[in-house]
Amino acid sequence: MSINSVHESVRLLIEDVHLSFGDTKILEGVNLEIEPGEFFAFLGPSGSGKSTLLRAVAGFGPRPQGRILIDGEDVLSIPAWKRNVGMVFQSYALWPHMTVRKNVAFGLEERKLPKDEIKQRVDQALDLVGLGHLSDRRPSQLSGGQQQRIALARTVVVEPRVLLLDEPLSNLDANLRVQMRRDILDLQRKLKLTTIFVTHDQEEANTVSDRMAVLDKGVIQQVGEPMRLYDQPANLFVAEFLGTANVVKGDAATREGHTWFTGDDGWHIRLPITLRAGGAGALVFRPQNVIISAADDEHLESDLIGHIEYREFLGSFLRYGVQIGSHRVLVDEHHRHGVSPFEKGQAVKLSVDAESLVWIEQ
Repeated sequence: MSINSVHESVRLLIEDVHLSFGDTKILEGVNLEIEPGEFFAFLGPSGSGKSTLLRAVAGFGPRPQGRILIDGEDVLSIPAWKRNVGMVFQSYALWPHMTVRKNVAFGLEERKLPKDEIKQRVDQALDLVGLGHLSDRRPSQLSGGQQQRIALARTVVVEPRVLLLDEPLSNLDANLRVQMRRDILDLQRKLKLTTIFVTHDQEEANTVSDRMAVLDKGVIQQVGEPMRLYDQPANLFVAEFLGTANVVKGDAATREGHTWFTGDDGWHIRLPITLRAGGAGALVFRPQNVIISAADDEHLESDLIGHIEYREFLGSFLRYGVQIGSHRVLVDEHHRHGVSPFEKGQAVKLSVDAESLVWIEQ
């Protein structure tokens, strides 16, 4: 049997899942539908419940209330070793006394498969991760990235229905993380495995996932494609967790056919007709959607006048902290060779791209 002909991609449903430790709620009413062959991410800060939810799918830890269906089968009453899901741990969990080949073969030997089939499938798995030439080494003789590949090979060789990845890149340095996330995505696409990837790193989730769920305090805050969640956050938690966001609280009211936002310290912005806003709420906008100019620049019409509080050079762009009243607005401007940046203390004015504004009710 070829490892490239794994089970057909399966759908995974999580229905009304709850889990508490005493009076502490860990997961609260989680509902998700993960499509066959989808690369899905659970994203959230420490303590958000993302790893607990992943372990519930795998069958590790306390059994939650609700249902978890893999290919239509509720697996909550099935022990972990019978669910046929593969999990790659943050620590890799390789056997230090075994060779690479023996590590990868371990799950197949436990299933008592014929030796010829085990050899064939182990060879294929090692070839998939590009480490067939290291099959006789032990884990201590491998780099962190190589150990991660072996952990992946050991997991996919048993042909799991679902692949679970629990912060698999957190032990790698920055450059290797970038390469490994590409390798993991390539492998997932090749095998067409329904995959769940847990991370607290939004860049990782953005670059590999088809869709993701943002969790906080055991509750799903929003589900969708990474770019959509970034551009259209459902609440302030999502807006501020996914990248850098400016948030200005105030009120929106319609006067003479136009909607105006009035915020603290004299913020007064006319809102586009496409933005449905009213009452108390917050305007959210990203630093790259703000135009900055010298205060005496007559080409930029704006009532948002402030001064540069600080400046950060971040390589491809400059980030300014601009103080307007009691608000600090972050502005990102592309770095261009030969163009003089604004200086600390300099008076500037800002213009926000109206079409980029997001309104969040309070």
